[in-house]
Amino acid sequence: MRALPSAPVEKVIVTYKAQAAEAGSNAAAKTDTAEKAAKTGEKLSFERRLSGGGALVDLGDSASPQDVNEVMAAFRADPSVATVEPDVRAYAMAVTPNDTDYAKQWDLFEATGGMNVPTAWDKTTGSGVTVAVIDTGYAAHSDLASNVVAGYDFISTAADARDGNGRDADSKDEGDWNATAGECGTGSTASSSSWHGTHVAGTIAAVTNNTKGIAGIAYNAKIQPVRVLGKCGGSSSDIADAITWASGGTVPGVPANPTPAKVINLSLGGASASCPSVYQTAINGAVQRGTTVVVAAGNSNANTSGFTPANCSNVITVASTNRAGSRSYYSNFGANVDVSAPGGETRNATDTPGTVTTPENAIYSTLNSGTTVQSTENYKPYQGTSMAAPHIAGLAALLKSAKSTLTPADIETAIKNNARPLPGTCTGGCGTGIADAAKTVDAVTGTTQPGTVFTNSTDVTIADNATVSSSIAVTGRTGNAPAALKVGVDIKHTWRGDLVVDLVAPDGTVRNLKASSSSDSADNVLATYTVDASSEVANGTWKLQVRDVATGDTGYIDSWSLTF
Repeated sequence: MRALPSAPVEKVIVTYKAQAAEAGSNAAAKTDTAEKAAKTGEKLSFERRLSGGGALVDLGDSASPQDVNEVMAAFRADPSVATVEPDVRAYAMAVTPNDTDYAKQWDLFEATGGMNVPTAWDKTTGSGVTVAVIDTGYAAHSDLASNVVAGYDFISTAADARDGNGRDADSKDEGDWNATAGECGTGSTASSSSWHGTHVAGTIAAVTNNTKGIAGIAYNAKIQPVRVLGKCGGSSSDIADAITWASGGTVPGVPANPTPAKVINLSLGGASASCPSVYQTAINGAVQRGTTVVVAAGNSNANTSGFTPANCSNVITVASTNRAGSRSYYSNFGANVDVSAPGGETRNATDTPGTVTTPENAIYSTLNSGTTVQSTENYKPYQGTSMAAPHIAGLAALLKSAKSTLTPADIETAIKNNARPLPGTCTGGCGTGIADAAKTVDAVTGTTQPGTVFTNSTDVTIADNATVSSSIAVTGRTGNAPAALKVGVDIKHTWRGDLVVDLVAPDGTVRNLKASSSSDSADNVLATYTVDASSEVANGTWKLQVRDVATGDTGYIDSWSLTF
């Protein structure tokens, strides 16, 4: 729990009864504010009319709590006032988790190479969604344990499973080490156990805000470990059955899954010029049952078309990016890639293979210290598209939790459509860009994040029968302006019906925002207009042009803004 800051009240909102003159007249509200100022001895000013009809009254920045109470009491005592309340502060709730190693998780929060995850936590944390990690199984870890549900061991060969039998209900990771070179085929090398599935699981749903370790992307989701990789990897027949079972399908000889997953992560793959039918059939069945399937693109710095299941249909294929927002040197690429996500780099492309020279630039997650069998739990930085894929699986869980009616196709489309261009470089094809968690969640929940705002707050006097303008120089944008460009206008004027307000694009194109009206006697133009400016280049000088078409009333442009 974190206490919110205590901010002084600087404004109050006064709602007048419908029959009161102040309810519809800004002039009357100003007069009443002046009367209350005289009565209380406070420096009060009428600021503006709110969309709900209330009057916003400014108390200044030096009002004490006693002053606020006195002002509110004066308004409440007025029989023409319906309500008066303080204009209170609200705060973003996406606070930094207290997990001790969260600062190492650049992949979640850094602006350049990160995935903008924390802001999404204001709306969803993955509750109610199970993510199946079809991988090496689960190495017990206290930073995951409370988020793990029962899985299954699908390794059908006892020697590969290392547990003395074939398939069973125990998804414990027994280790995937190779004792000698060549043991797993020509070119294979001796290696220690990777505890790969546990590392993947931590990225997706490590327990968060527990003053320990790391934060998971969908930290209130559940992880279902499904073991398919043991000694010398795993077979497509076992993996296909695991996909079917994890998504709630029927596998002969295997009990039904009591907690089917709505997201499957496959951080695995092999060489194949096409998607084997055994994979495609299993994937199609999973998707038909409503499960999103996420697959790593592969780590061969080659076209993904030659690797499976990354080249299968109905999956989200994920390439890896580094901390600088470029394609990781090892990541596969190509037309099969749907989107990219942080996969990190434990070394630079020019460093000696097998070395770890930049651990801080890798993906930090849950692991085990055992070289063969399980030992003590720990954390370690890994790199790979295996690390990129769980970022997307976690995001898919956030989306499904935020809106349960989303289909796998909906989730894939939302992630791809709301990705941002790589700030670095990518040769060969990295999909639609780096996934943006907050933007994608906002898109499916019907909210939008604030865009980049350009403002001019210099006053420009509007004389009778005159035309004036105020300019904003827009820089740093790429391409055209949006189809829903927001134009905020604050014009102070004692008869707004006199005014014609236009937006002038850099190429001189004029778009009318407001027409004149002889019957509109209200004060001020306080509005936000939405303009389709998609045919205009974004960068350049935009103008707000205001024309006064009558005599008797004057005013000024107080400020205006463009939100891209």
